[in-house]
Amino acid sequence: MTYYVYIMASKRNGTLYVGVTNDLVRRVYEHREGQADGFTKKYGVKALVYFEPHDDIARAIQREKNIKRWRRAWKIDLIEKANPTWDDLYDTITQ
Repeated sequence: MTYYVYIMASKRNGTLYVGVTNDLVRRVYEHREGQADGFTKKYGVKALVYFEPHDDIARAIQREKNIKRWRRAWKIDLIEKANPTWDDLYDTITQ
C-alpha cells in the first residue's frame, strides 16, 4: 500500500495544513468539500500543493510529524521546489 504525506493551502503563501493518508484522492476531496469539521474547513484550506508517496506507514507518519514541526519558511521552500507556481494538484491525481 502507498501512503501519502501532503500539504494543503488556502492560497499561495496562505494557511498550510500537513496530513497523511492512504487514499490521497478521497482525503483531498474531503478537504475541498469541507466534509470534516476542523482546521481545513475553518481556514478554507482546499488546494493540494504538495504530496509525496511512502511505502511504509511508520515512515509516512514520522515524515508528517517532522514537517509539521518545521518552520513555515522550510515548508514553503519544500512546496516551491516541487510546485513553484502553487498549482492545485488535485486534477493531476484524479486522472
